[in-house]
Amino acid sequence: MTDPTPKPASRARSAALGGLVFVATLVLLFGALNVVRRADSGTAGASPSVGEPSVAVAAPTAGGSSASPAASGSAVPASPAASASPSVEAVLVGAGDIASCSHNDDSATAALVEGIAGTVFTAGDNAYENGSADQFRDCYDPTWGRFRDRTRPAPGNHDWETEDLAGYLGYFGAAAAPDGTSWYSYELGSWHVIVLDSDCAKVGGCGAESVQGRWLAADLAASSATCTLAIWHHPRFSSGFHGNDQEVAPFWTALYAAGADLIVNGHDHDYERFAPQDPSGNVGPRGIREFVVGTGGAELRPFEEIRANSELRVSVAHGVIRFDLHPGSYGWQFIPTTGDLHDSGNAPCH
Repeated sequence: MTDPTPKPASRARSAALGGLVFVATLVLLFGALNVVRRADSGTAGASPSVGEPSVAVAAPTAGGSSASPAASGSAVPASPAASASPSVEAVLVGAGDIASCSHNDDSATAALVEGIAGTVFTAGDNAYENGSADQFRDCYDPTWGRFRDRTRPAPGNHDWETEDLAGYLGYFGAAAAPDGTSWYSYELGSWHVIVLDSDCAKVGGCGAESVQGRWLAADLAASSATCTLAIWHHPRFSSGFHGNDQEVAPFWTALYAAGADLIVNGHDHDYERFAPQDPSGNVGPRGIREFVVGTGGAELRPFEEIRANSELRVSVAHGVIRFDLHPGSYGWQFIPTTGDLHDSGNAPCH
């Protein structure tokens, strides 16, 4: 007759096996719980990337200056209303500080512009060193002159070094002064675009009571556009070599009061993007976003004093900026001639 009582060794093996099964079950249960927790945490913490400015920064080149984002590392996010991708109504592309016969970087930026359909702008200092007729013919025309028929220019201080702005006006003709002055405006899709002359001493001042200031006030009052963009040479805010320019503050005051959206400048030979701000430099929802795009071909310079609300600064690559203008919103993209650097984003109009 077989003894039904388990042997001691058999009991030990059974106990060990049971323990292993119990531990394995616990491991599986805790592992599944952690997977669920990670999934929940990832869902709760995720945020949509559409509409967020995108930035990639290139490493400094030997002997060059740095490409650096602001301390926060990100721009003010676009609102959900701007996160959609409406069809592009108009394209505006360009830069300032462009052509010199002693450099060839304007050839590279011209190649970028040539591949982009749309209206071309310049933000001043078109032909170095003094904007003469010869320099427009010999330096500007072989490169950026290839799309002169679709260019809406702005003058700069180097253009004014030729008396009465004669080289600039002689080259661009009616496109540079459609109303007989070096400031003018035009419609681009549903956008209102204003071109101003920031060489204030040359044009009788930039204040509210100057001829240009009164014209600006009347132009803004007459416009029914939802979105407004202004272009001139000297930036009110800049971390670059020349820095902030107080003389153009009246332009900012008038544009801010009218609800303008974008300002594009040159003068400092770098690329810089600011957060939307008011004329006193306070960030806010009604603020104007300023871009300094002095990267059209002139020799680049390092940054000096970093100004408040500067979101991105680049002085290691020439390039152009492209604006995709939509009814009620806009997108921007800085396109370099070399390297992996890029800066892009979108936002609604006010």
